[in-house]
Amino acid sequence: MKVSLYQRIAVALVLLFIAIACTFSVWSAKLETTARHKAEQRLHLQLADHIGNDNPLLKEGVYDYQALTNLFHSLMILGPSFEFYFVAPNGDILSYFAESEQVQRQTINIAPLVDFINRKKALPIYGDDPRNNEQQKIFSAAPVYNGPNLQGYLYIIIGGEVYDAVFSDVQSEKYLSQSLVFLLGVVVSFFLILLILVRFLTLPLKLLTENIRKFKQVDFDINEMTLLAWPAAKHNEIHELGQVFNEMASQINSQFALLQNNDKTRREMLTDLSHDLRTPLSALQGYLETIQFKGASLSEKQHQQFIAIAFKNANQLKKLVDQIFELAHLEGGEVTLQLEAFPLAELLHDIVAKFQHRLDEKQIQLTIEPFECEFMVHTDIGKLERVLSNLIDNAIRHTDVAGKVMMKVTNKSNELVNLAVIDNGTGIDSKELAYIFDPRFRASNAICDDKEHGGLGLAITQKLLLLLGSDIHVKSEIGKGTTFDFDLTGIK
Repeated sequence: MKVSLYQRIAVALVLLFIAIACTFSVWSAKLETTARHKAEQRLHLQLADHIGNDNPLLKEGVYDYQALTNLFHSLMILGPSFEFYFVAPNGDILSYFAESEQVQRQTINIAPLVDFINRKKALPIYGDDPRNNEQQKIFSAAPVYNGPNLQGYLYIIIGGEVYDAVFSDVQSEKYLSQSLVFLLGVVVSFFLILLILVRFLTLPLKLLTENIRKFKQVDFDINEMTLLAWPAAKHNEIHELGQVFNEMASQINSQFALLQNNDKTRREMLTDLSHDLRTPLSALQGYLETIQFKGASLSEKQHQQFIAIAFKNANQLKKLVDQIFELAHLEGGEVTLQLEAFPLAELLHDIVAKFQHRLDEKQIQLTIEPFECEFMVHTDIGKLERVLSNLIDNAIRHTDVAGKVMMKVTNKSNELVNLAVIDNGTGIDSKELAYIFDPRFRASNAICDDKEHGGLGLAITQKLLLLLGSDIHVKSEIGKGTTFDFDLTGIK
């Protein structure tokens, strides 16, 4: 499943929020506890010393532990947040006031007491809690001497069990209010960040929407507006969408321009073709009307002559209409190919025979090189015959009397055979070569004969060769002739 950019950001933001909230909560609670313990321990730093120095029982050394227990009871009444213990130098607890089952430790670690008395460590210093095997608490401690001998330590737990119970109730109320304030602050901050993030994410979408709306307003013409330049970012869906829109807009604009140009060309071609169609059609109609209305007064010779002229114009009209339909089918992609393997020489000799009458009329020599052409090709023989017929017809028309036309076959590679139609006719101006395959184009030095020509032959030829997977090339020089060549798929 593909996760969008916004979903990734949303998930990351929620996880970040949870992590920050948990970290802050734990850190602030720990910091608050440490600061409170440090303040309380510093406040009661001399508590054990004062009690030891002010009480004769402790000042003169402890011998009566029962009396000491009663003393601890009186002190705990005055200060219920404290717990008092008398500890031997080895850590054994000798005296205290509490129920026996409340005290879980019988021995504590003396090292924290020594550090506290000698002030060797920074506050807070934690000592063992006699009432909890797993817990440590802040304390105040002082040594108790009997003469020069250390008899033990007065060990006072600050914030005893009673204090913890009371403090936990108060603290729960305090934490509740703090949690509500903190939660409110976090929610407000979260939504502010979310608003900024949404604004940041939607700004490119807003710009893209405005760009699309403007593109529609200018009728999809990018020349009338400026497309936004989007950064090249593979992992930013919005930037990718902007780049795709720019490409789509350019494609739509180029297609519109192409359609407009094709429509203009088609209108111009139809205008020209209407003239070309009108000429043979008018001649055909005129001669048929003459035969119809004056047939009785015409001689047999005139009658046959008028019918021949009408027939000739009908053929020209049919040829022109066939070319129009052929070009339309080619442009519409409605032509199918019948690919087959055949010897090229047979087709070339058929072409020579097809145009022999016209060749004889102009005394033009049409040759095949090499004469013994043994090349096999794989293509559509009907389409290739149409291509060669157009090229040979064009070459004969633009070659002077007693001129030469040649069909030259060359083995270009193991898979390609090059076929060229070469004449020594009038040639084409180099400035006009780029336009000779446009429908209805006529070169400035085109030779006119007694037949109507639609100017579609070379356009049809180019499209047929493109259909066969080949490009046609032309080289020409005024007064020296023209060469058209293209490649065919050869077979060994």
